[in-house]
Amino acid sequence: MCGRYVITSSPEAFRRLFGYPEQPNFPPRYNVAPTQAVPIMRLHEGKRQFALVRWGLIPSWVKDPRTFSLLINARGESVVEKPAFRAAMKRRRCLFLTDGFYEWKEDGGRKRPYFARPKSGGPMAFAGLWETWTGPNGEEQGTAAIVTSEANRTLSAVHHRMPVIVEPSGFDFWLDTANVDAKTASAAIVPAREDLLEVYEISTAVNRVANDSPTLLEPASATQESATPEPAPKPKRRKSDKADTQGSLF
Repeated sequence: MCGRYVITSSPEAFRRLFGYPEQPNFPPRYNVAPTQAVPIMRLHEGKRQFALVRWGLIPSWVKDPRTFSLLINARGESVVEKPAFRAAMKRRRCLFLTDGFYEWKEDGGRKRPYFARPKSGGPMAFAGLWETWTGPNGEEQGTAAIVTSEANRTLSAVHHRMPVIVEPSGFDFWLDTANVDAKTASAAIVPAREDLLEVYEISTAVNRVANDSPTLLEPASATQESATPEPAPKPKRRKSDKADTQGSLF
């Protein structure tokens, strides 16, 4: 799964990696949380496009988002069939701009936070799905979810799930919904290669969304961990419904 992540590279570094023509300017963010506006890259009329959407996908058929469960992650093994995701998997695949993500490890009743990032540094991409939800008065809202897979060996010591990381050579394959069908594209839904990421424990300060600074990425120290820990984010449970019964987001 992925419940928090970071966007810390410069706008120009992201633009070089993702190759979109827009020149957005945005500050670094060290604690991106669900329901916040997040940047993605998608195809529009066959060309790469930068866009801002809400992190938390709302399928187009939802009547009232207030009664619908928050879909921040899409379980990769079932995105082709699940009603909440199958239309987006077929027609609206995207990439999330990111530099790394947080995960929490169960440890004797506590949840200890860890940070995962590329060993080489710099930005990377999560596989995503996006939708435009239209309200009763014609208002539109762009939304998106991160696709997840089983964790690789590096991450499995912390958590059994991880976001799907798409490397630059696979960008076109994932994004091209006109020529790559959903079933074929699902071949990209695999754990990251073992040598891609480094993972290390950090301070529990990340548990509070209001904390948003570079210090969150510092390795945990005896001093930090001796302080009173922040409570870990509570798992967001999906409401059961007939359309999609995909269990917990965590």
